[in-house]
Amino acid sequence: MKKFQSYFTPTGTGGEQSQEAKKAPQGSDRTAKTAGNRQRRSGSKASTHQLQPVRHRGTASASLSPGAAPAPSLASTPGPSVPASGRATPSSMLSVPGVAQQQHQHGSSDASTIRSGPAPKHNSHSHSPQSSRPTSTRHSFFPAGDARNGDADTINEIRNDMMVNWLYEQQLRKQYNAGIDPYEGVVLKKARGNFTCCPPQMAAIPDSLFAMVSVMNVRCAMTVRTPVVRALVDSLMGKGVDYVPLPEGLRVQVLRTMADLPRCQLHHFAAFIEDVKMLVVWDDDADKLLARVQDLEQRFIEIIWGNGDDREDDEDDAVAAGEKKGAGVGVGVEELDPSQLEEALAKEHRPVRLESAFMVMLTMVLWIACPGFGWRWLAYQSAVDGTYLRFALLAACPVQMFVSLFFFQALITSVFQIFGPISALTSNSKYYSGKPPRRLDRNQQALPHVTIQMPVYKEGLAAVIKPTVMSLKAAISTYEMQGGTANIFVNDDGMQLMDEDEAQARRDFYDEHNIGWVARPRHNPRPDPESGEKPFLRRGKFKKASNMNYALHISNRVEDKLAASVQRHPKWTNEDESAAYKRCLEEVLREDEGRTMAEGNIRVGDYILLIDSDTRVPHDCLLDAVSEMEQSPEVAIMQYQSGVMNVTSSFFENGVTWFTRLIYSCITFAVASGDACPFVGHNAILRWSALQDAAAYTDEDGYEKYWSESHVSEDFDMSLRLQVAGYTLRYASYTGDGFKEGVSLTVYDELARWEKYAYGCNELLFHPLRFWLVRGPFTPLFRRFIGSSIPLPKKLTIIAYIGTYYAIAAAWSITLANYFITGWYYGLYDKYYLDSFAIYISIVVVFTGAGNLALAVLRYRMSEQSLLSAYWECLKWIPMFTIFLGGISLHMAQAILCHFFEIEMVWGATAKEIGTIDFGAEMVNIVRRFKWTFLYCFGCTALMICGNTVFPIEWRINELYSIYPLAMTTACHFALPVLLNPALMMFTW
Repeated sequence: MKKFQSYFTPTGTGGEQSQEAKKAPQGSDRTAKTAGNRQRRSGSKASTHQLQPVRHRGTASASLSPGAAPAPSLASTPGPSVPASGRATPSSMLSVPGVAQQQHQHGSSDASTIRSGPAPKHNSHSHSPQSSRPTSTRHSFFPAGDARNGDADTINEIRNDMMVNWLYEQQLRKQYNAGIDPYEGVVLKKARGNFTCCPPQMAAIPDSLFAMVSVMNVRCAMTVRTPVVRALVDSLMGKGVDYVPLPEGLRVQVLRTMADLPRCQLHHFAAFIEDVKMLVVWDDDADKLLARVQDLEQRFIEIIWGNGDDREDDEDDAVAAGEKKGAGVGVGVEELDPSQLEEALAKEHRPVRLESAFMVMLTMVLWIACPGFGWRWLAYQSAVDGTYLRFALLAACPVQMFVSLFFFQALITSVFQIFGPISALTSNSKYYSGKPPRRLDRNQQALPHVTIQMPVYKEGLAAVIKPTVMSLKAAISTYEMQGGTANIFVNDDGMQLMDEDEAQARRDFYDEHNIGWVARPRHNPRPDPESGEKPFLRRGKFKKASNMNYALHISNRVEDKLAASVQRHPKWTNEDESAAYKRCLEEVLREDEGRTMAEGNIRVGDYILLIDSDTRVPHDCLLDAVSEMEQSPEVAIMQYQSGVMNVTSSFFENGVTWFTRLIYSCITFAVASGDACPFVGHNAILRWSALQDAAAYTDEDGYEKYWSESHVSEDFDMSLRLQVAGYTLRYASYTGDGFKEGVSLTVYDELARWEKYAYGCNELLFHPLRFWLVRGPFTPLFRRFIGSSIPLPKKLTIIAYIGTYYAIAAAWSITLANYFITGWYYGLYDKYYLDSFAIYISIVVVFTGAGNLALAVLRYRMSEQSLLSAYWECLKWIPMFTIFLGGISLHMAQAILCHFFEIEMVWGATAKEIGTIDFGAEMVNIVRRFKWTFLYCFGCTALMICGNTVFPIEWRINELYSIYPLAMTTACHFALPVLLNPALMMFTW
């Protein structure tokens, strides 16, 4: 495997201070052997450093920014006058459209001249020069003459002018600015390429904050010059310091001049300017700018006074202790070499927990003993009547044991949750992290680069994508202030499918927030020959895998071009790297003849944090993640425990929220006890080199892929392939509910999710039926899994999990057959047969009874909830999930049979926003989606009525144990789309 190399360490200063390249820790020898002689792209610990931006933010590029306006020429005119106090009124605010497209060259000291004047007015039906989005043309609801009836752009101008004026007044009131120097003030972004400032004279000053912010393309910025700031900068003068340390291991960058701002680390959101002795602070939200300044000021005071006082107090305490104790006791102190100390600390003991293996052993005892009782009855009966035909029932034993394994495992797990040890939940083991790792020291090694990969489709920009990005930027800001680097890599599968206005809005958003993105062409298997288009296939029944593969393919092509064409010399700078990257990306896009769209930094670092579009992440998670991955090179994926982010207050979403938390609680207990770690496909950090070495493959498209496009459960497939290759997975719970994920908002989405899981498990295990005679029933992946070195207890728990889908899918057919067997042949069938009513009682006792009680006790023992509140929370959702789990059997059987018989099934993206629909439309929707389910329900209902009243007397079925299981299954299937549908239950017309 090609070694990762770091060409730069993060500097963020104007004078590029290159440091010696550092090598990242290598993987295991097993990884290198797996890699063979394949050439691997280096993760961008080197090449992605300081690639924020890879082009100057806001810079126009014909190939990278399809909708960007050309950079205007900038002419000098005097700025308008302002009052002596330095405050500006809204009417005197200065707007300079197009400045964001100005290319700011590093080291340039030429005077940039600005053209000032009133912002152009636009017709309500025309396009704004700063955006391709047309203005609104809807009729106004306000009275004639109301100011709110004005043009939307004009109203927005007024709002922004008032905001920048208010910020400037607050700046003066808090004495961040003396109000006498136009070089100090506030800059606010109105729209793309349109900025305003206060005082307005700032716009006419070369290399001022206004000019720099226009190139940085941030939302708002403010200068701060207080005695504390001046004292800090004075102490740094002439020392060549690049950062000012802050409490909690953070730091703020130091720049030599204001002209260095466009090349700073943007996610610090602050920078000291050495030559003018001031602090510049910026933010993505103007409402939060002052709060950020106040927070920084408080931190500066802490490092000046807080730590100094602490040290003095410690010294005084030490002196006092020495005076009291005297020298009567000799204490031997052995001085350790720093390398020895680091080596000792690095060897964290992570034992292999055996509780899970013990639970699996007890599960196997029950798993074999219970069918053994049935086998005993077969032997007794055959010994009595001499008939051995009944032994044919043993042919069903493999299937019976396969679907019942999880039942016995759940029973044993419930007992251990109530009475077993729980110390493992707060400790670290080989496959589990209950405590944060020892953090990497940025002074000893450069922190790895992290790429946050986020596949998106047609989710709402404001409601879904933007809140997620804001959460990510907070995490990136913390990581960069700790010394690392990170970038956001969006795989936008909806960009080329939506209308131009929405697409342009997304591009503007990505550009403003320094997000790299790739958008592949639309699905077009048979293009019109006259159009000249080439066919393109978005492969897979669930498009997420092929979307990520395509984006990684574009990134790899850029890396290949960089490796082939760039010779990095000792004086290679970040500007050189950025220019080379930009050139290679443009070449890749030209080769695709405009079919692929991409912009920003799309390079992949050492680690990938994989998230969904509706995710929230902890603000301080990246350093812990990379620290643990660096200290455990055998770990390919670290899956984080997730909380739930609610979008609505509907009973269905709240129920799914409870069930999701139940699942994560069970996963946490199981993995902490030594069980296999799952990979759920998001909120996980992946080792990029492991994916390249163990998961890469090439199909008919002819390029290297990583995620399986032939499986709908690409995450489960990935985890199996990595474990078969010798890597391990780890589960981390020390973040608590810091990671948050969205859940299904409608019963349709939740049902589709279960169908997808059932389909995915079946395609991982079995070939379609027509291949059984030629290839055998089991897939090569499953055969490799069975023969791999994965411990046997983990194999059994994975198989038990898969078996649950088949058990649920078989429920409808078993209860239907049981209706006739127990109704017509009561007392005549073999005692080996266990009727559905007995199975139903067993399920109620184990899952509904013991399972809920065990979960409540576990949360009580972990001090998460009181016992009564935890148990009540479990009890109140029993009706909902009785209906849901009882009503999905037919649908899961359909998914499994569709794979066996190769019938096409396609699932779209899960809805992230809830729509408004009335009762009548929802009724039509239900009938359309569930017509065959209702037909089955009506048929079974008619059967039970006729079986009780119409059939001949000797053929009638009246027994409760015959009718109840089928009636329960039928009622749940009928109630699923009706009672679990909030849109229907609200009776909204």
